[in-house]
This record gives sequence, C-alpha cells and structure tokens, in this order.
Amino acid sequence: MKIICIGRNYVDHINELKNLIPTSPVVFLKPDSSIIPNKNPFIIPSFSNNIHFETELVFKIDKVGKHISEKFAHKYYSKFTLGIDFTARDIQDNLKNQSLPWEISKGFDGATFVANKWFNVSDYNLDDIAFSLFKNDIQVQSAVSAQMIWKIDQLITYVSQFYTLKIGDIIFTGTPAGVGQVLNDDVLSGFIGSVKVFSLNVK
Repeated sequence: MKIICIGRNYVDHINELKNLIPTSPVVFLKPDSSIIPNKNPFIIPSFSNNIHFETELVFKIDKVGKHISEKFAHKYYSKFTLGIDFTARDIQDNLKNQSLPWEISKGFDGATFVANKWFNVSDYNLDDIAFSLFKNDIQVQSAVSAQMIWKIDQLITYVSQFYTLKIGDIIFTGTPAGVGQVLNDDVLSGFIGSVKVFSLNVK
C-alpha cells in the first residue's frame, strides 16, 4: 500500500507558507507505518515542538494502472474520504533550509490519519466537494475541491507516470489554508459538507 501525497495544491495554502506556486504537482510518499491505528489518538511526538494539522481529501485506488491517461483516470477510484497529513513543521523547515529531503517530517509513526468513513464518488460532483476541519469546535480549515490546482484525474495521470498504482493505494490531494499547531487535549473534527466524518483526539 502506498500513501501518495500532493503538496502545494491550494493557492491560499501556498501563500500562507510563503511558497512558490509549482508548475507541476509536488509529490511525496509516506510509509504505511505512519497511519494511526483505528480509534487511536494522535500522539504528539517528543522530537518536535510544532506539529501541524493539514486536512485533505483522500481518494482510494481500486484498480491497478500505469501511464493512465486523464480521460480514463476516473475508472481507477470510486471512494473518497478525509485525512490529516500531520507535519513536524520545525523539522521540515530546518531540512528545507538546508536543501535536504524532509520526508521524516511527514512520514513518522502516527503522521497519517485516514477516516474510516468512505463516500461514493458517484454521489458527488468532484468539482464541488466541500470539506472542513474544526479544532475544539472552532473551524480552522474550509475549502471546496474546485479550488485544487490539480484535480484528482490530473493527479492520477501525473503520478502514474512514475509509480504503478495498485489496489488500496491512497492519494492525499493537498490541504487548503488554515493549517496550524496541535496541542495536547485538542479535538480535531472533519466534515464533508455537513456530514461529520471523524473526531480525533490529540494526546
């Protein structure tokens, strides 16, 4: 199982981190060992003083494919949900400043949360999926899928040039603005539209 993540896919988030808008999708991988086991809380690791939440739409691959053209990309997924890409921002910034790889800032144990409630793609307009994240009942992130620079079909086409997509692989499609630090005893709640998808405790 691969966890394929897309960075810098919402202009407002790019701006809040003072990054440049990329000319092609920014792709990185997380190990499957980074996934938080079902019903477990997110545990703040001792090696970072600034863990950020980044909520994202997540699509599950259900067909093997390579070099997938955009017109056929929709045949390779049928479910989506919400996830959180936890980032050790202090570690990431330090490594980026040295022009070094920063995977450890996003791939550590517990750095990936995937909700266990999945939605049928056929029930939604993929250009109009509204989602949001609340921290302690206060909305901190909100976006609509139309705001993505690269949509899911374009991402599948791009990623499948480099990686064979396999059944069970998941694609994190990027986070909107509003990312921020998590603290002990925070509660993070994710919504698709008005439907509550998850509630995650931070310890």
